[in-house]
Amino acid sequence: MELEDLPGVGEATADRLRDAGFKTVESIAVATPGELKDAAGMGESIATRVINAARESLQMGFMTGIEVLEKRKTLRKITTGSSTLDELLGGGIETQAITEFFGEFGSGKTQLCHQLTVNVQLPEDKGGLEKTAFYIDTENTFRPERIIQMSEALDLDPMKILDNIVVARAYNSDHQMLLAEKAEDIIKEKNIGLIVVDSLTSHFRSDYTGRGMLSERQQKLNRHMHGLQRLSDIYNLAVIVTNQVMTRPDFFFGDPTAPIGGHIVGHSSTFRIYLRKSKGGKRVARLIDSPSLPEGEAIFSVIKDGVRD
Repeated sequence: MELEDLPGVGEATADRLRDAGFKTVESIAVATPGELKDAAGMGESIATRVINAARESLQMGFMTGIEVLEKRKTLRKITTGSSTLDELLGGGIETQAITEFFGEFGSGKTQLCHQLTVNVQLPEDKGGLEKTAFYIDTENTFRPERIIQMSEALDLDPMKILDNIVVARAYNSDHQMLLAEKAEDIIKEKNIGLIVVDSLTSHFRSDYTGRGMLSERQQKLNRHMHGLQRLSDIYNLAVIVTNQVMTRPDFFFGDPTAPIGGHIVGHSSTFRIYLRKSKGGKRVARLIDSPSLPEGEAIFSVIKDGVRD
């Protein structure tokens, strides 16, 4: 079904919707009337009618528990390269979900992102999806040399692996959001199975400073996270975001670090994993939040070959 088949959507309106990132009936079905109103200049009542028609065509609505179970059977998992970390995560990084890694500098966040862009390309029997990756780089941390090392360690062709990773450098928070919105353009074309945002909050943190801008920052972060979740649901892909931490001066016992983004990021992430350094170059991953898995810890290593036990 094309956009033009929806009631109230002519050729010109369809072109405006596509230019705004609404390229499929699925994307219309999960939009809000306000979003369509702004994107296509249509009235709110017409936007509501278009959305309802899109939902009816896709048979979106109530589902039984059995139907939800059947939908979850379509989700797949990507190995991290560490069996202990995979076990902590119930078998690896899930599709149809956002997985957040947060921790201090050097805790292994970017290393995991690099490893997963390689692993998503592996055959399914080796823990991959046989798909490609889209990497939104906000801090200039993507290193093709590291991908080459990780690929060679798995006896993969490093040039082929690199060719299957689409990298976009984000220069501010608005650019970052735009890249995520435009990701839909390349998901089908490039057979994307993994979206990485490294890091999620750095631009938002620098673009919106002071308490007076906190509300606007949180609203935009919320929209950004919901957009990523929508992509993961519609296209059955995995989303990885990394997050920075701050030190809480009012915290006197235990670990004083806390992730940036507050409740917005916390509630939007399906899985939250806290990473920290340990002795002997080891890293400790602690599962903080999951809808179905118990809290726990896993120890893994980051070596020249990549992420390992």
